[in-house]
Order: sequence, then C-alpha cells, then structure tokens
Amino acid sequence: MLLVEGLRAGYGGAEVLFDVNLRVGQGEVVTLLGRNGMGKTTTVRAIMGLNPPRGGRVEFRGAVVSGLPPEGVARRGIGLVPEGRQVFPTLTVRENLVATAADREKAAHPWTLERVFTLFPRLRERAHQSARTLSGGEQQMLAIGRALMTNPHLLILDEATEGLAPVIRAEIWTTLAALKAEGQAILLIDKTLAALRRLADRHTVLEKGRTVWEGTGAELDRDHDRVRAWIGV
Repeated sequence: MLLVEGLRAGYGGAEVLFDVNLRVGQGEVVTLLGRNGMGKTTTVRAIMGLNPPRGGRVEFRGAVVSGLPPEGVARRGIGLVPEGRQVFPTLTVRENLVATAADREKAAHPWTLERVFTLFPRLRERAHQSARTLSGGEQQMLAIGRALMTNPHLLILDEATEGLAPVIRAEIWTTLAALKAEGQAILLIDKTLAALRRLADRHTVLEKGRTVWEGTGAELDRDHDRVRAWIGV
C-alpha cells in the first residue's frame, strides 16, 4: 500500500532524511521508531507532501505521490493525525469532524459522525463544545476521528499518545487495536514500546535520517539489545 524508497528531505539548506525506506501493506500496523531528532516527523511530513521530498520515491496504492501537494496526497487516501493534534480550536467537535469529511470511493461502511461517536463516546458528549475546551486526550480522540472521517486507506499517527494520562493512553491503544481488527492500515509513531510491540505487525527504526533496521515483532525480540541502542528505550 505504502512504499518509501531512498527518501531524502529537509528544511531550507539542512538535509534531515538521507535514506529512509519503509513499507506498509494492506491491513498492517507498522511502527516508525527512533530517538527524538532522528527524522520520524520529517518522514511523515515528506510522505504527506508537507516537506516535498528531495530524492527517493513515495508510492501509495501503486501510484507515485512524491511531489504532490498535501491535499493531493490526502485525496489519494492517507489520513494524518499530526503531532500536537492540531484540531481547529474555534470550531465545535462536530464541526471539526465534518470540516474535512469525505467518502470519495464510496466505502462499503464509511466513517460517519455516528461511527466516530460510537468509537469515542466522549466526543458525542462534547459535540457542541469548541475544540479548545477539550482536554489533551479528548483533542487526540478528535484528531483521530477527524482523520477517520476522510475514510483513509492508510492512517498515520505521529506521537499517538504523547503527553496523555495513562487512562487515556490505554483508551487510544484499545481504539487502535479495534481499527486494526477492522483491517485499517496504520503507520504509527510513539515511544511506548510495550504497547507498540503488542499492536504492530512490523517495525522500522530510523537513526540520523536513515533506516537502520526493519523487522517483525519476533525479529524485534531477537534483536532487542541492538534496537534498544538505536531507540533509547
């Protein structure tokens, strides 16, 4: 579904990514691991067209999307839950969810307000509140719901549970497991390795803008000491 080969990207005159390779198959959950500053968020931004790649290739569902503007990438079927959530603060919960909603390919079971409210009952209770009044955990639920309302083939989460209370983290992990069970493909960045190991099919590790390791959960267990040196866990 998603294929990234030899990806290079950066900011201004500074190159951050030198050789990033990763893939996400249909229905897979794949993690992107690495210490802070290793290029994880830049990789996501390059995939989404927010930082146009300077080299390499990004292919999604058989078509090259490198060089497309962000809206073009999103229309191909990638939904992003960005780091820091970035909900629309002056809009209500309901308005956030419908603002970018789309079902371009007429999904058999499309995401609707009712489905999102069933997934996150707290959002139903706060449907008419402005997003700025929500807690951090509720804003993350809203950001996930907003991305799902685009009916994505691939859902990308950058720092899925960063800064959230333990009880909210547990709720997010339960939600992601439910989405995986429904066949949702997910590319996931987070620092909670124990939860990632339970959820993910495969893992990709970045070190200084390069992919240095890829493997399954079983392979991660076998290479645990080596991977731990790269990700600092």
